[in-house]
Amino acid sequence: QVQLVESGGGLVQAGGSLRLSCAASGRTFSIAAMAWFRQAPGKEREFVAAISWSGDSTYYADSVKGRFTISRDNAKNTVYLQMNSLKPEDTAVYYCAATWRRGLATMAGRYDYWGQGTQVTVSS
Repeated sequence: QVQLVESGGGLVQAGGSLRLSCAASGRTFSIAAMAWFRQAPGKEREFVAAISWSGDSTYYADSVKGRFTISRDNAKNTVYLQMNSLKPEDTAVYYCAATWRRGLATMAGRYDYWGQGTQVTVSS
């Protein structure tokens, strides 16, 4: 099993920045890729960004490309999501996910482990 714990959410004004963290524990040697998803009220969970466990490959949703950066710290088994130039439409609960499957998948069903989520609210 893999446990994921997110942190770093909060309230920020439009144009501001936040950095989310996701700490992985347990059988982390089985992880091939990690990702961030988000879910706004009344909407489906949507893909935000993904990174290979080695950190050499990343992929972003078009809606966040150029504003968000996903990265990882191997020593800390932690993945980060740096969010800049935040917009009110970025408001959502952000979830960290991990998979043992290779490749940077964008579908939530491809991920095996999930964190509890952290709220991000961007005010206009």
